[in-house]
Amino acid sequence: MTKFPVKHAIAVAVLAGASMGAQADTMTDLGTLSTSTPTTFSGIVGPTHTGFSDIFTFTPQEPNFGAGATVVNLPLSFGGFSFDTALATMSLVSAGADGIAGNGDDSVLQSVVLPSPGNSQDSLTLHWDTPMSGLHYLNITGVAVGSEGGIYGGAIAAAIPEPETYAMLLAGLGLMGAVVRRRGMRKTS
Repeated sequence: MTKFPVKHAIAVAVLAGASMGAQADTMTDLGTLSTSTPTTFSGIVGPTHTGFSDIFTFTPQEPNFGAGATVVNLPLSFGGFSFDTALATMSLVSAGADGIAGNGDDSVLQSVVLPSPGNSQDSLTLHWDTPMSGLHYLNITGVAVGSEGGIYGGAIAAAIPEPETYAMLLAGLGLMGAVVRRRGMRKTS
């Protein structure tokens, strides 16, 4: 007899979280991305919001050499209740020169769509290898297909160069210095 009220209480708690926190079509600020640890994010889509388009804004920490992001569906079912999300797209977008997300000068840097190579039915992953600065955002879209809505989670990390990249950069600068020095010596002779 006590099993039904416990299941009911869990369902009510999850639905209350969905109605109070991350509803469909939300904008969440993730702050400054650290180059040492990934930043996590999540979304809860209530049962009355079947389609969603959530935005997660962030500013890369300098120096930065790109970013990588992954979002996954977190299916959950118990006692006849289900939470499931059909992810559709994830886009990495630059907020433009004005630094305002959703303005007319935004530009999509990269988008992934399900199904696509390298992405499963329950996850989307993208990698951006070009330096970024200023405000950017991830736009996650999909449909809640569970009887009580859907839940998803993800992570984004700023990329930093590997030690080999720094070694190549220093070697290149040394080579350029040698060429400039040699040219200078030829002109004075």
